[in-house]
Amino acid sequence: MKLKTHKATAKKIRVTKGKKKKYITRHAGQDHFNAREDGNTTRNKRRNRTVKHVDEKNIRLMLPYS
Repeated sequence: MKLKTHKATAKKIRVTKGKKKKYITRHAGQDHFNAREDGNTTRNKRRNRTVKHVDEKNIRLMLPYS
């Protein structure tokens, strides 16, 4: 039976190529209320981040053909 891709997850997470697949996503909380944060936090949120190791199994199930 054909597996279905979870579309919301596919839009938010990018999978790297190669043997060791990494799951890349953006930092949360960038929309508003950023004036109260210091500059280091704001700069760190601009970068991409890798998904935590404990969440990788669930993401692999949601993105079966990546």
